[in-house]
Amino acid sequence: MLGSLQKKLRTLNKTKVDWEEIKNYIQSQAHQSEEAIKETFEKLRLFLQEEQNSRLKVLNEEKDIKTLVMGKKLEHITDQIKSLSSTVRDIEAYLRTKDLPFLKEYKQMKKRAKCVIREPECIRDILITSANHLGLLGFGIWKKMANIVTCVPITLDPNTAQSNLLFSKELTSVQYSRKQILPDNPERCTNRVCALGATGFTSGKHSWTVEVGQGKEWYIGVAQESIKRKSTVFLNPAEGFWVIALYNGDSIWAQTSPRTKLVLKQKPEKITVQLDYDKGKVVFINAGDLTTMHTFKDRFKERVFPYFSPGLNEDGINSTPLTICPLTVTVEVE
Repeated sequence: MLGSLQKKLRTLNKTKVDWEEIKNYIQSQAHQSEEAIKETFEKLRLFLQEEQNSRLKVLNEEKDIKTLVMGKKLEHITDQIKSLSSTVRDIEAYLRTKDLPFLKEYKQMKKRAKCVIREPECIRDILITSANHLGLLGFGIWKKMANIVTCVPITLDPNTAQSNLLFSKELTSVQYSRKQILPDNPERCTNRVCALGATGFTSGKHSWTVEVGQGKEWYIGVAQESIKRKSTVFLNPAEGFWVIALYNGDSIWAQTSPRTKLVLKQKPEKITVQLDYDKGKVVFINAGDLTTMHTFKDRFKERVFPYFSPGLNEDGINSTPLTICPLTVTVEVE
């Protein structure tokens, strides 16, 4: 009985240590996420600041040009007013003179009175074109932001990743790197160098494209939620995996049981994975020539997740990453 109690005590102490590590890791995760959030918002803030400066510059240039034009026209009309006022005063004074001086200056004054004064011009398009600067201002900026942001159909879940995997900041790319100290939470895969997508599916059609580049080894596809994550398993449908893989940089195999070698016209650099949960199909398409590489047909009974493994390379570090390709963002107005 004492031995049993001592064993339970050791288990509790080990669990306490593990939980303390998880607590510290949560703090680290929160800090990293906070920095990433701030960086993303700073990027957007800089974009908005630059956009504001650009639009204010255009507005001020229009203001300066049109102010200059009106300034020159005001100078001209001021000179006309000055000249005409002088003529009017002289003629008014002339009309008050006696007969003899009047007759002496008659021809000259008559000539001055006939001076041609054009009607002031009608100045068009001289006001600030407020419609250009303010019309759909917010919408225009939002639409332009599509050039600096990306949208991917799925993101990766670092909480499921083996400890040698390194992710991009927005969790759209993964590659093999140095080993990290990570908590051995239940979701984490420790049996293989792999990670799952953050979103699982229990119905419908879903599609994503993975850039595999020129890597020498990789595994992509889908895996069910209940896969064994802590012990070695075979990557085949019987174990809950519907995956294709590249070996030695030259041959691609479907992870059936036994494996099936795929005969392809060209080595793919981007592969589209199409999942039809309701029909139990996982289709792999070479995004370069749109040819179907392989199709798994099965019956899904639980939630399935996108599966990614960049594999290892010769020196064990800096392998070619697997990257989820962004979607094309369009803005439609009805």
